Amino acid sequence: MVNLIREKAVKGLSPGDSFTYTRRFTKKETMAFGDLTRDYNPVHYDTRWTDEKGFKDQICHGLLIGGMICEFGGQVGWLATGMNFKFIGPVYFNDTITCTVTITQIQENGRAEADAVFINQENKKIGIAAMTGRLPLEKERLILARMMAEGDPSNKLADEPYDIDL
Repeated sequence: MVNLIREKAVKGLSPGDSFTYTRRFTKKETMAFGDLTRDYNPVHYDTRWTDEKGFKDQICHGLLIGGMICEFGGQVGWLATGMNFKFIGPVYFNDTITCTVTITQIQENGRAEADAVFINQENKKIGIAAMTGRLPLEKERLILARMMAEGDPSNKLADEPYDIDL
């Protein structure tokens, strides 16, 4: 199977290119993220807190969900220079989130902008993001192509089936 996001990055990205992927977020992942970031906000750990805040249960860390944009960046070789998130609704343990990243601008020097939208399994928008960064230039795309020809051994998502709109 071919990783369509990485393959498209090798061929060259364009404004309007859109990439969609889905992920389910577990309690275990949320607890591990809290340990990594040292974010022990009670809204992720204690139902007394979530009840008081008006949530139906504990919620996942916003940046864990927002981190879905890193999957796109890692597949295309996007070097992030800025990220701006707006969290609209909660993500509960075991929710499934679909992230769609759309490239909005690309300059000749590879500097680019993209937007992301996060939708839950109930088709509710739970977040948006705006990103800036640098896309791989021609020589970097050639390296990416060689990596793919070698089976892309450092990429644990090398065989991931992605949805892309061109």
